[in-house]
Amino acid sequence: MLVPSVFGEDLFDDWMDFPFTTAPSARMMRTDVKETDNSYELDIDMPGVDKGDVKAELKNGYLIISASANKNNDEKDKDGKYIRKERYSGSCSRSFYVGDAVKQDEVKAKFENGTLKVTIPKKEEKPAVEENKTIAIEG
Repeated sequence: MLVPSVFGEDLFDDWMDFPFTTAPSARMMRTDVKETDNSYELDIDMPGVDKGDVKAELKNGYLIISASANKNNDEKDKDGKYIRKERYSGSCSRSFYVGDAVKQDEVKAKFENGTLKVTIPKKEEKPAVEENKTIAIEG
């Protein structure tokens, strides 16, 4: 269903609680990036995600953050009959280019209260210097 949006939010989110809106997934992994003198700090929102479901890896100069969830919320009445059964299963990921100079042991991460905080050191990319190799000419 196409719903008008303002700044990435569904117009009807606050007005009506439609069960089929995609707003919760649109709010996943919102990231704040802060630059300090020696590093970059990322604050990534991951509401409803457990620490064990979060994975961070460094691959080909990219920091890849991924999360998966498998939730099962059941409610029963007094007689044990189901009133509602809901399941959620899904995953999401984001990648950030950090450069080839950053090594895995230099990246620090901490998960606290649904927020992943990642600190990446600044590394100066050294431009490739072309070496002049001359060949001696006899004669």
